[in-house]
Amino acid sequence: MKKLTQEDLKKLIDFQKFEKTEHIFYKLLSKRVKGENRGVLEKISFEELKHYNLIKSYTNQELKEKKFFIFINIILSYILGITFSIKFMERGEKRAQKNYENLIKNMEEGEKKVFLEILNEENAHENYLTNLIDEEKVNFIGSMVLGINDALIELTGALAGFTFTLRNTNLIFIVGFITGFAAALSMASSEYMSKKAEKDESAIKAALYTGFTYLITVIILIYPYLIFKNYLLSFYLTLLMALVIVYITSLFIAVVKEVSFKQRFFEMFLLSFGIAIISYLVGYSLRILFNVEV
Repeated sequence: MKKLTQEDLKKLIDFQKFEKTEHIFYKLLSKRVKGENRGVLEKISFEELKHYNLIKSYTNQELKEKKFFIFINIILSYILGITFSIKFMERGEKRAQKNYENLIKNMEEGEKKVFLEILNEENAHENYLTNLIDEEKVNFIGSMVLGINDALIELTGALAGFTFTLRNTNLIFIVGFITGFAAALSMASSEYMSKKAEKDESAIKAALYTGFTYLITVIILIYPYLIFKNYLLSFYLTLLMALVIVYITSLFIAVVKEVSFKQRFFEMFLLSFGIAIISYLVGYSLRILFNVEV
C-alpha cells in the first residue's frame, strides 16, 4: 500500500474506530436477546472485529471504542427498540463510510479489493439485520403511530379550545382526560375492527398498541394542567410536550422506515399545531360569542 497522507490516515482511523465501536455495541446487544436474533448479532459483532483488525494492520494503531456513542445507542435500544438503535448506529457509520469510499479510490488494486470487500460487507449488514431481527415493537409500528398521531392532532386541538374557553386548569385537566380516555378506547376499538375485517390474527395486539400509545400521549399532553394553576403556562408546556413527541416519533419512523425525517416532522408539526391554532380561534370566538365566564 502506498504511503498514506495524514488526511487519508485520519479517514482510515475514523472508520477503524467505528468498527471497534460497532463490534462492542453488537456484542452487548446480543446478550439481551435470545434465539435467532442473538446469533445474528453475534455474527455481525464478529465481522466488525475482523474488519477492525484488518484495518489495524494498515494503520498500526490500537484504538478505543466510542464509549459515549455505545452508551447512547444502548439507552435508545431500551426506549425505542433494538431495530431503531441498530439503524441509528448504522447511520452514524455511513458518515464515516463516505470518507472511506473516497480513500479506497486512491488505493492500489490489491488493497482496493480488500477494502472494497469490507465496505460491501458493511453495506450488507443493515439489510441482513433488519430482515432477521424480529421485534414486536416494529411489527406494530403502524398501530403505534396511529395512536400517537391521532392523540396529538385531536387532543392538542381540543386542549387549545378548552384552555381559552374554560381558563381553569383543574377543569381543563378533567375534561381533557375524559375526552382523551374516551378517544383512546374509541381508537383501540376502531383499530381492532379494522384489523379483524382484514382477518389479521394480531387484531387484539394492534388495538392494544393503538389505545396504549394514544393514552400515554394524552397523559403527557394534559400533565402540565395538573401541576400548574396558570392556564397559559400549562398550555405552552403542552405545546412544548407535543413538539417533543412529534420530534421523537418522526425520528423513530425516519430511522426505522428509512424515510425523510424533515418531511415526516413538518407533516406532523403542521397538522398538530395547525389544528391547535384553529381550535384556539374557535374556542376564543365561542367564549366571546356566548360570553362564557368560568
